[in-house]
Amino acid sequence: MTNSRSNAITKELRTQAAILSTSVALMWAIEIIDIFVLQGRLDRFGIRPYSIPGLWGILFAPFLHGGFSHLIANTVPFITLGWLVMLQETSDFFIVTAIAMVVGGLGTWLTGSPSSIHIGASGVVFGYLGFLLFRGYFLRNVPSIAVSLVVGLFYGGLIWGVLPIQAGVSWQGHLFGFIGGAIAAKFLSGDTRTNSRNSKQ
Repeated sequence: MTNSRSNAITKELRTQAAILSTSVALMWAIEIIDIFVLQGRLDRFGIRPYSIPGLWGILFAPFLHGGFSHLIANTVPFITLGWLVMLQETSDFFIVTAIAMVVGGLGTWLTGSPSSIHIGASGVVFGYLGFLLFRGYFLRNVPSIAVSLVVGLFYGGLIWGVLPIQAGVSWQGHLFGFIGGAIAAKFLSGDTRTNSRNSKQ
């Protein structure tokens, strides 16, 4: 490996680490302020189904959590799966995150209980899960399939979270976030194949 190639990889890894650490730091800073200064009042800005103002929660909900245990539970898979999303292309992280937020958020807004408020980054985490599991299927190359298998092995158990089996858990956010990730996998794999065909002409 040449020095220029090595330097490029190092720079890319630093960029990825900065993106993930900034995202996580923002979530933690907001939760610390919400708990110790605002006494949880920010949580009302989550997704409120069937409420027009509640649509703003699609943007805000991933950064709001119901306490530190909730935030900790989301932090580790957010970092792990988020980095795997970046593995082939760092920009994939932003596209997958945006699609998971919008599809997951709208799905939750349309199907959740009118009296509920949905918060947390788990919808985005499930988006990453759906993306990583389905990208191997859509791209059908060895690296993507290998990542899909590894993710399925270590995080496949999360899939049960899309079912309404645990009270107080937004299965709607999980389900539609997962669907959003699958949509992102299809979208990005089509883009990749198009670029690949064009490069051969």
